[in-house]
Amino acid sequence: MSTEVEVRRIGNSLGVILPKEFVRQKGIKADEKILIEVVKEADLRDVFGMLKRRRSGQEFKDMIREGWE
Repeated sequence: MSTEVEVRRIGNSLGVILPKEFVRQKGIKADEKILIEVVKEADLRDVFGMLKRRRSGQEFKDMIREGWE
């Protein structure tokens, strides 16, 4: 199970607050050590249009449709 949280400034550090339901489902208790894997949310609008392609979007769709028949 994963959950989305917002990183906040706490003094000179950064921290997150885990939602109550997430804590309950995972059985997390105060003073326990947990392992957190960080996955940043990507904004694909920054990448859109950066790749140069030789075929148009319509040509790609036509190629895919040929494979389905």
